[in-house]
Amino acid sequence: MSHPSLDRRGVLLAAGATLSPLAALAKPARSTIEAVSPDGALRVRLALNSDGPTWSVQWRGRSILTPSALGLVLSDGRTIGPGARLVKTASRTIKGQWSPPFGIRKHYDQASGEVALDIADPATGAVVSIVARAYDHGCALRYVLRSAGKTPRLTLAGEATRFELPDGAKLYVSRDEGEYQITAPSGVDPAPHPDLTGSSDKGPYADLPVTVILDQAAVLIAESDRLHYPRAMVRSASGSKSGLALHLMRYPGRATGYSGPGDTPAEPTFELAPGHATPWRALIVAPNEAALLERADLVPTLATPNRLGDVSWVKPGRAVRVRKPYSTEGALKVIDFAERRKLEFIEFDAHWYGDGSDPSDASKPIAGLDIRRVIDVARSRGIGVILYVDRVPVMRQRDEILAAYRDWGVAGVKFGFVWEGRQSDNDFIYDLVKACGEHRLLVNLHDNLRPAGLERTLPNYVALEGVRGNEQFPTATHNVTLPFTRAVAGPIDYTICYANDKNQTTNAHQLAMAAVYYNPLTFLYWYDAPEKYDGKPWPDLRWFDECPTTWDETRVLAGKIGEYVVVARRHGARWFLGAMTNEQPRRLTVPLDFLGAGRRKASIFADGEAGERPVRTPVTIREETVDGSMTLELDLKPSGGQAILFEAAV
Repeated sequence: MSHPSLDRRGVLLAAGATLSPLAALAKPARSTIEAVSPDGALRVRLALNSDGPTWSVQWRGRSILTPSALGLVLSDGRTIGPGARLVKTASRTIKGQWSPPFGIRKHYDQASGEVALDIADPATGAVVSIVARAYDHGCALRYVLRSAGKTPRLTLAGEATRFELPDGAKLYVSRDEGEYQITAPSGVDPAPHPDLTGSSDKGPYADLPVTVILDQAAVLIAESDRLHYPRAMVRSASGSKSGLALHLMRYPGRATGYSGPGDTPAEPTFELAPGHATPWRALIVAPNEAALLERADLVPTLATPNRLGDVSWVKPGRAVRVRKPYSTEGALKVIDFAERRKLEFIEFDAHWYGDGSDPSDASKPIAGLDIRRVIDVARSRGIGVILYVDRVPVMRQRDEILAAYRDWGVAGVKFGFVWEGRQSDNDFIYDLVKACGEHRLLVNLHDNLRPAGLERTLPNYVALEGVRGNEQFPTATHNVTLPFTRAVAGPIDYTICYANDKNQTTNAHQLAMAAVYYNPLTFLYWYDAPEKYDGKPWPDLRWFDECPTTWDETRVLAGKIGEYVVVARRHGARWFLGAMTNEQPRRLTVPLDFLGAGRRKASIFADGEAGERPVRTPVTIREETVDGSMTLELDLKPSGGQAILFEAAV
């Protein structure tokens, strides 16, 4: 038995799973109910008392969340929760796996225990179902509005959802692509990026995901299935030294280009109709921060299944952008470079269309650029073309440009200056990505966005930014914080730069990113033109030539947040290992048992002798024959790294 299918922004709670019958309808309602993971290690308890509903989480006998308040906040400030009446409870078991068209492994486990606690609000008559799931690698909770009571729908101002963490919790938080703050739950106040905050919600808020380091456990707080609903942030919870409270955004992040004087983007309230659900509030739970990386499949697993139908045409890969000034001949040179470097895409960035100004007509290329010829030549060589369009033309001419791009043979669109935060922003994103999917266009969204599993619902959504990436030349410490924080929640478009004098890392560190960071549409050579590499051997670029962007298997071999990370990923019969360190030099011993049986040739791209600046540290290349019984010693220089390709020995 499964829940009924809802409208285009509803939810499919069944998620294509194999279910046991709902048991609760024949049982008396209980005020406490517990979801248990298939392995029995994780338990999520829902309870209802006079103060309202709560949830708590235990894993391996340890407390992950102590009883934490739940509820929906109405527009008049009242909360659905306190004083609510218990209607019924329900439970079921979800079994099986699902196979994403792209991901960190070939198959994702969706087995879980699920419970629901339905409550009725005496003032409004609304009935809300609080649904919780327990997986082997985490848990999640959401609200489903069963009935709005006296009105057709509820007008909400937020949620009363809290996360009461154990004493001693240490958080890694950031917002608006700013630096990470390391803090206790009571001190959440990350510094926003000075150039990217825009009109975002003012106050001591942190973006999701948030990484929590506990005694003998690590937790990533994230959200999934954010359909027709505002994006969530968190703040320190009032009256609690270890609690976090959920905040729903009232403003879009990095909002620019308002329609006129006095226009305000604020949406202090939003609506929820019967049958609709809030996003999942997810906790990925692991014994340490390194193990979080292997559990990044939980966020898409919680999301609504594919709504596009046949997505066999979705082909992720690697891209290089065409640099300005744009011309047909210049673009053809980039196609030549992409073919030599085995890249799947080229991309035209801002100002390729109209008269080159903002805003401009995105259905016509600038003078001197024969875009259709470029696309035809690229396609004849097996290379797709991605076109950048910013938000303003999309607002004016979305259907026109999508029809034109499909007619031209465009492979995908990178949308820039995209607003995300309010319910209306997320509706705009959903409708835009879905429309692109219906035109068989890949989508990459840029600016202040955060992942929530939409790549499962609309699999043409292959990449997003929402990261302090290489456009801003961050520190090595930042780079080895990302794998345990933002990167766990979803694809991360870091825009890798290579051998750039502004880099604060070694070139081997940059190579390793292609395996460490998961992004189905990986941009390489971000600030480069083909001339930089023409006529020179550049043997180290073979790593980028060979490294794919989607994976059959992922193993995290070592890591400590903000210090170092070692990730191995398999694509077909080959393994790709990336290792990165912070500003401290580091020697790591890595067992090779993940290789299994048989001998392998290891092509090792490593740091050479440390230069006066990290970017001056050369890359050394050597080959060794290895097998799964061996270990490798990794010598990482300051801000350094190592990349290793393992393939069958000849």
